[in-house]
Amino acid sequence: MDYIAEDAQNTAPNQSAMAEQAKLNGSASAANAQSVTKRLQSELMTLMLSPTPGISAFPDENGTMTHWIATIEGPKDTPYAGLNLKLDFEFPATYPYTAPTVLFKTPIYHPNIDFSGRICLDILKDKWSATYSVQTVLLSLQSLLGEPNNSSPLNNEAAVLWDKDFEEYKRKVVARHVDLDE
Repeated sequence: MDYIAEDAQNTAPNQSAMAEQAKLNGSASAANAQSVTKRLQSELMTLMLSPTPGISAFPDENGTMTHWIATIEGPKDTPYAGLNLKLDFEFPATYPYTAPTVLFKTPIYHPNIDFSGRICLDILKDKWSATYSVQTVLLSLQSLLGEPNNSSPLNNEAAVLWDKDFEEYKRKVVARHVDLDE
């Protein structure tokens, strides 16, 4: 056995070994991106072939698979009935193992949504699961519109009004709403 060659293999990596590792890392990143794209294409097909009334989502106008625009119709018997609400979905490279970033683009008055459109919803944070999908998130958000979690508000005033002066709450919902055309 040639011990000199064996010792050379155990020394610090040279440029060609580093280049090989970079190729492998690049391949892993490409594989991750391909995996995310494949998952999102599957979710898009599900949304298109089995649409759920009151929700929709599609890649943005540029066709970027990791950036979607979604719409929720306000549920009946809530202050949001008859309103269309636009949302922005940004999917990380680690999706579905990491939750997407979801923001309301439509101005909205709600206890669990701040004026920047950020959402306080457990399934978008610590309760996220890879089994969830865009459809799951949209249905959860639609449900949240009629059943806010007032114990964890981002908008304290809205939480108080929901409980104490529902008529004023409804007035503020309508006053804040703006239809966004896309």
